[in-house]
Amino acid sequence: MASKVMANNVAAGNVMAETVSDAEIVAQFKQRGCWGLYTSVDLKGCDPASIRDAEKIHRFIVELCDLIDMKRFGEPQIIHFGPCERVAGFSMTQLIETSLVSGHFANETNAAYLDIFSCKEYEPAKAAEFCRDFFGADSVTYQVLFRD
Repeated sequence: MASKVMANNVAAGNVMAETVSDAEIVAQFKQRGCWGLYTSVDLKGCDPASIRDAEKIHRFIVELCDLIDMKRFGEPQIIHFGPCERVAGFSMTQLIETSLVSGHFANETNAAYLDIFSCKEYEPAKAAEFCRDFFGADSVTYQVLFRD
């Protein structure tokens, strides 16, 4: 069976009508016997100080993994780099026992691009809303993909 993408948009806390609920996503994930669940989270208008603080990003990783019930494997990597100002910012990776959480924070635009991939189910909307709140973002857009 081909993978199906479900797009969900949340702007300033308002869930739009086409949103598929977390319960429906988890049920489909289990029913289809998917190998993995992938969520990409795009944050716009983040609090500049929060995305430029390595300790806060570390705290985010720990709290996100706790929220979605994922066991961290080792310590996260959090590195600031970028060949030009357009892409400069922190990037992070955190191995989890069921796969990986990663992301990049763009200083110039105060945006964040986060990825959660796991063989174990979790609630994508809950995770996306947590990301928005944690970094004080004006808006969040997220997409969910089943990996078969």
